[in-house]
Amino acid sequence: MIKGICGRWLVATLTASAVLTSGCTDSVDADELPGVYRNDVTGGEILLESDGTFSATAVSTDSLPDPADFSGRWEFVDSSSSRDFIYLTIDDNRLGKTAGIQLYTSGRGTVEFGTPDKPPSLVLTRVAAP
Repeated sequence: MIKGICGRWLVATLTASAVLTSGCTDSVDADELPGVYRNDVTGGEILLESDGTFSATAVSTDSLPDPADFSGRWEFVDSSSSRDFIYLTIDDNRLGKTAGIQLYTSGRGTVEFGTPDKPPSLVLTRVAAP
């Protein structure tokens, strides 16, 4: 009897967790990602081009404490085991040992620097192209 109650409790808890977690992030259409994303507080900006290239201007995060400009190629990763993200491959190793950075998508017109298990270190919101 105890096993049955515990088993049902575990299934109910896992189901509730899955529903809550899936509600936290919206699905992202990779074709809608190109555009300009900006943080109005820091002035940092990322431009994702439709040809798969990107440029970053005055971006600072936990891993990049000083504002940096860099560019390269971007690729959307539709992850089944974690949050979806945009992988930024940086040209010319401009950031030293950092060859690439993950930029997490939220599906609400924002992208975030950080890791999936911590609060974002920088949030950029989509803006109209200049």
